Amino acid sequence: MSSKLIRGTFILTLGTFISKFLGLFYVIPFFALVKEDGTALYNYAYVPYTIFISIATAGIPASVSKFVSKYNAIEEYAVGRKLFKTGLFLMAITGILSFLVLYVSAPNLATMVISEKDHLSSPEDVTTVIRAVSFALIIVPFMSIIRGFFQGHQSMGPTAVSQVVEQIVRIVFVLAGAFVVLKVMKGSLVTAVSFSVFAAFIGGLGGLVVLFWYWYKRKPHLDELLLQDKGTVDVSVKEIYKEILLYSIPFVLVGISNPLFQFIDQLTFNRTMVSIGVDGKLAEHMFSILNFQSQKLVIIPVSLATAFSLTLVPAVTKSFTEGDQKGLNHQLNQTFQVLMYLTLPAAVGLSLLAEPIYNVFYKHDPMGTEVLQVYAPVAILFALYAVTAAILQGVDAQKFNILSLLVGILIKLSLNIPLIKMMETKGAILATVLGYAAAILINLIAIKHFSKYRFRLVVRRGMLIIIFTGIMYGATKIAYWLLTMFLSPESKWQALVLVIICGVIGAGLYFYLGLKSKLINFLFGNRVDKLKEKFHLKG
Repeated sequence: MSSKLIRGTFILTLGTFISKFLGLFYVIPFFALVKEDGTALYNYAYVPYTIFISIATAGIPASVSKFVSKYNAIEEYAVGRKLFKTGLFLMAITGILSFLVLYVSAPNLATMVISEKDHLSSPEDVTTVIRAVSFALIIVPFMSIIRGFFQGHQSMGPTAVSQVVEQIVRIVFVLAGAFVVLKVMKGSLVTAVSFSVFAAFIGGLGGLVVLFWYWYKRKPHLDELLLQDKGTVDVSVKEIYKEILLYSIPFVLVGISNPLFQFIDQLTFNRTMVSIGVDGKLAEHMFSILNFQSQKLVIIPVSLATAFSLTLVPAVTKSFTEGDQKGLNHQLNQTFQVLMYLTLPAAVGLSLLAEPIYNVFYKHDPMGTEVLQVYAPVAILFALYAVTAAILQGVDAQKFNILSLLVGILIKLSLNIPLIKMMETKGAILATVLGYAAAILINLIAIKHFSKYRFRLVVRRGMLIIIFTGIMYGATKIAYWLLTMFLSPESKWQALVLVIICGVIGAGLYFYLGLKSKLINFLFGNRVDKLKEKFHLKG
């Protein structure tokens, strides 16, 4: 069972990673088609949609999985099937209600974002794209409970495959829709973006087809399990959903944290910039750089680090539940060190190579470069918040997730407008930094209190990681300076060469320092020894 669980976790992590990878790189052709005007409009629709979908579904796969797995372990298979049947109906209702709320409220949301007539977009344009994306809410919650049910049976393949298929179908429709509308039909940008956001619904259909196929293939086996049901536990529907709600609330809060911070920017950025005399069209251009272009790139190191770190969290939960303090300390040490080791150099490298990286993904833009340079280090906070919030769930202190998120959001909300007035785009980034820093501090204090964990080893190793990152930064900066004598970051292809060469130099040096100091061995154990044997490396 344990090997099956490990294999399932790997499959799910791989599926999530592929899905995120695809979700990142489609922005290159998409930006080429719709430019800043289109990405700003796209983001006006997607941020509120993400919040709605997080509330409607975040935590449902995980909480349903936890519930089903719990009762399967005591051979009460009928309880999980009862949840599944009633859950399908409930999620269908939740999806339709969420769709109606977002569809009806679209004009109000639009006027909260755009009120000035000299903006690139109009309230009517924003209303149109929000309503186009709202249809996805009908289908996505329905999928979430099916995924959770399969995961509860230790079957991660359906979730992983459906996520990847959903993403592929969505991206194909995004790009094909925008291309046909703009290049073939010579239609408007609003129509093109509306097709692009409606792709979330089409992608959902693709994912749902995959899940139905898996259900058809697995149903005979699931029915056999029902025949083995002990039937000694009778849990009412009310008790089932009370338990599910308690499981899911922490996941919801973690899921909506980043979209909420983005939504605060969406509500305040344009208005504040116009109030200090910035032209409305320029304000939207800057908003697009902040909340779409830069955000997509900053999420890269976050996704990589959290994917590795969060795989350690189940072990944290196990050690805490069993009262194994030594094991808990070891797992927390590993989690925090892996997070720092992967995130810090990636964030620093992204900031250093901001100009060529921004050009490779979008175009050469001094404003975009400046924003990315400042925004890139915030990736460390994004990753640290996600991991500390997950650890709090592992040590049964998830109520502090509510406190930390509320404090973080309150700080962002209070400081965003005055800081934007003082520092423009950098002010919005600073407000995000202060909000996340406060939330992380609360999480760390709660972790220390409930797990009796001491951070001394992490601090010592963290200093070593900082030193290695500094050496990597210096070497990469010198290489970048030398290469720019022959290559220009203003040329897209030369910028790509700059990124590849500097990336290889920086990552290679950082990896070498980790090997020579044995730091990698402490963090990744036997897996590193196997790699060294495979590639005939010494040290």
